[in-house]
Amino acid sequence: MPHLVFRGVTADQLRTVSEPLAETLAKLCHCGTDNFTMSCLNATSVFGDPADGSMFVFVEVGWFDRGQQTRNEFALAVTESIQRLGASEVEVVFIAYREDSYYVNGTPC
Repeated sequence: MPHLVFRGVTADQLRTVSEPLAETLAKLCHCGTDNFTMSCLNATSVFGDPADGSMFVFVEVGWFDRGQQTRNEFALAVTESIQRLGASEVEVVFIAYREDSYYVNGTPC
């Protein structure tokens, strides 16, 4: 864990940056790359879709909070990786999990 969910980028696009991104994020979070999940949410925009074809990406990060500095560096690493794909705008939001509300195989962390 952390869990990253991407909107506005295809799985094929994300695959091209996922490995180096996971390595960068693992260093920031002081954990292994196997702690990360990255998924693409396949959604069809029905309102506010940019007519110019520009790529807008929204990324939700679910994690145990690691402080402002790590959050800033994490968001920048995600943004820079996705901008390499040609995204005109990248927004990142963090959802902090509480350890007493996170279970692994039915056992709280």
